[in-house]
Amino acid sequence: MDLGISGKTALVCGASKGLGFGCAQALAREGVHVLLVARGAEALAAAVESLKGDAKVPAGTQVEGLAADITTEAGRAAVFAKRKDFDIVVTNAGGPPPGDFRDWDRDAWVKALDANMLTPIALMKATVDGMAARGFGRIVNITSGAVKAPIDILGLSNGARTGLTGFAAGLARSKLAASNVTINNLLPGPFETDRLRATMEGAAKKSGKSVDEVMDARRKTVPAQRYGTIEEFGATCAFLCSTHASYIVGQNVLIDGGVYPGTM
Repeated sequence: MDLGISGKTALVCGASKGLGFGCAQALAREGVHVLLVARGAEALAAAVESLKGDAKVPAGTQVEGLAADITTEAGRAAVFAKRKDFDIVVTNAGGPPPGDFRDWDRDAWVKALDANMLTPIALMKATVDGMAARGFGRIVNITSGAVKAPIDILGLSNGARTGLTGFAAGLARSKLAASNVTINNLLPGPFETDRLRATMEGAAKKSGKSVDEVMDARRKTVPAQRYGTIEEFGATCAFLCSTHASYIVGQNVLIDGGVYPGTM
């Protein structure tokens, strides 16, 4: 299927690896000019080179990287100094650490809100009006399956990402929708990423089991009996960014292999 977005420009945050990289990869393979942003310069450079050498990326597709912390005003200023307008923006930031809410002070909450709520809002504020003026725009926020099924130890993430979800729901249904600007959220469940493995390593230390044992036990709780791949996550992101998805507005698309047990 031709997604109809070849030649468009995209900003993908947290794009050096994991789900962010999967989105950048899928978009680049559709001929979208992509700016990858991440804090780690070395991993980012490797990601950019990987896409530049990807035989599935059409010739002439621009792939650039910018090492910056998108959760800061300085980081965002650096992004927009490099390119003012984007047709597609994929917001993504690592989730805050798990723990007991009794141990979190105000600074912990502010940091979580900055990364997982206020930064995506700032990026939308900087881009949606330009998108509307051009008659095309796609915002995809990578949030978490915990938005639909909160996990007690992920309170910082539950709170910040749910706040973003509420804000995005209202903005998506504003006049922007009539200008062919859509805002949707992607809610990942268990995907085989560095973050998942780090979480499993923590669980392994507490249980006394090996990381592989913990990973296998978690895998068996997924109805699909496997972890998701960054390629299939990226493909879903690319579809939401396509010309075919203009009637998908303000939705939370859950990708979790069937983990969530509800009907809605």
